[in-house]
Amino acid sequence: MNSAVPLVFSEEISDALATGKPVVALESNVITHGLPYPDNAATARKVEAAVRSGGAVPATICVDDGRIRVGMTDADIERFASTPGIPKVSSRDLPVVLARGGMGATTVASSLVAAELAGIPFFASAGIGGVHRGAERTMDISSDLVQFTRSKVAVVCAGAKKILDLGLTMEYLETQCVPIISCGSDDFPAFYCVSSGLRSPHRIDDVALIAAAIETHWALGNENSILITAPIGQADAIGDDEVESVIAGAMAAADAEGVRGNAITKYLMRAVDEATEGRSAKANMSVLISTAELAGRLAAAHAELRTKDLS
Repeated sequence: MNSAVPLVFSEEISDALATGKPVVALESNVITHGLPYPDNAATARKVEAAVRSGGAVPATICVDDGRIRVGMTDADIERFASTPGIPKVSSRDLPVVLARGGMGATTVASSLVAAELAGIPFFASAGIGGVHRGAERTMDISSDLVQFTRSKVAVVCAGAKKILDLGLTMEYLETQCVPIISCGSDDFPAFYCVSSGLRSPHRIDDVALIAAAIETHWALGNENSILITAPIGQADAIGDDEVESVIAGAMAAADAEGVRGNAITKYLMRAVDEATEGRSAKANMSVLISTAELAGRLAAAHAELRTKDLS
């Protein structure tokens, strides 16, 4: 842990880390840039409860008063959920936002930075960023992928959003030697969709074996992330053909309207939300809960493995 970095731990997280309890890091962007208040606060609490049901302690991360807060209290969640205009803070923004002070909501990338600094080896997210469609022209690649090459944290998610170029996303991860293990499916999932249509390089359904693979990855001297994916439940999933049809139409409309850069993501996500008539919101909630619960189980299995190694 770098003492020069302004980290502040909640009492629960400080105790958990000191006593070797399993901990799972969570992003705060879900609170500030997801559902409207008070649904956003309720969602954050449900995600934390899912981590606990998996056997670990949740550590939602945010930037507050120029410090990285590791473990948000219920009052913190309520304050962030009800305060408008809190900026989204990615890993590139962290030094500037911390120096200026104020509040900030962490993304996947910045949460990984904070988790590693705090000594938390697990992080859960509904879905990760990736290589965007048309990246051969725009060079639009999520900072999440770059951060995976730099942070020694196991990332549990439901794959990446269908609006991305998932083939290139997996190629990027392979090139950067980031292992991918799928749990409960042979395929790499696509957030709302059960499958991206792309076969995952590895499938392991036993959490103890996944925990062993994670520990072995780092024992080999690797200092990067390892990605563990699990698909959305079939009952809450949105059909692949339906989503692909909406995205194709929205991409053409965005091009005609001159929508470029970061704006394309919001444009496409809004198109999917409108076309699915709210089912995407239910799907989003489903994967937030399921990935958090799996991350809790994996963190607990990993902590047990380390305890056995020390005995």
